[in-house]
Amino acid sequence: MTSSVQRKRVRKSPEARRAEIVDAAAAVALTEGLECVTLRRIAEELDVRPGLISHYFPSAENLVAEAFGTAATGELDALLPADRPDGTPTQYLARYFALSSGDAYDDISRLWINARHLSRYRPVLRERVEEQELANDERLEGVIRDGIARGEFRTPDPRATAIQILVVLDGLGAHANTDRADRPEPVARMAVTTAERELGLTPGTLEREATALPATLPAAAPTTAAPEAAESPSEPPGPARASEA
Repeated sequence: MTSSVQRKRVRKSPEARRAEIVDAAAAVALTEGLECVTLRRIAEELDVRPGLISHYFPSAENLVAEAFGTAATGELDALLPADRPDGTPTQYLARYFALSSGDAYDDISRLWINARHLSRYRPVLRERVEEQELANDERLEGVIRDGIARGEFRTPDPRATAIQILVVLDGLGAHANTDRADRPEPVARMAVTTAERELGLTPGTLEREATALPATLPAAAPTTAAPEAAESPSEPPGPARASEA
């Protein structure tokens, strides 16, 4: 005689369930685009009913904004941690360029392009994009100010220098959707060259520092965590919404 074992229902806290939904949405945003972040699509990803997703996110627009914010914050924390106890500002800046120029970050570059385009028509997303841009500006400015305080960098305007570097990186990232195999070396190094020039560093300093990073600094964390296997939900599923599609 055959028997079946009923899967045990596990009640997650509202905070844990909401975080799971956002993480799943961020993963979809990175791999498929923000247009694919719908309540129904994330329900399929987590193997739950769409009503459960709408219980936490009645509007798909809010979930899209949260997905982008989570992915962008994960990228920033991986590239340039807020706490930097294990190296010098120069080393962290070298690490930042080494990681942000790698193929692994093409997905996040595409996501930024995607978000900036969609934010023209979606006010909630536009507000989140502006918040993330400000966070990036302030994080890089903080590293530059630390470097000035330690005598490693020289610039009269740390804020303007941070923005100059980010504008160049954004421009290079705009090519994430195209073949960059034939990109000239001066173009590939443009962000590093700008940083070294504006911070008073000898040309080649950041590349030299980058070669020592594996022995001195921890590896970057992934931008988003993979969603856990779905558990049978016991939270109130909520009614289906028109915005699920």
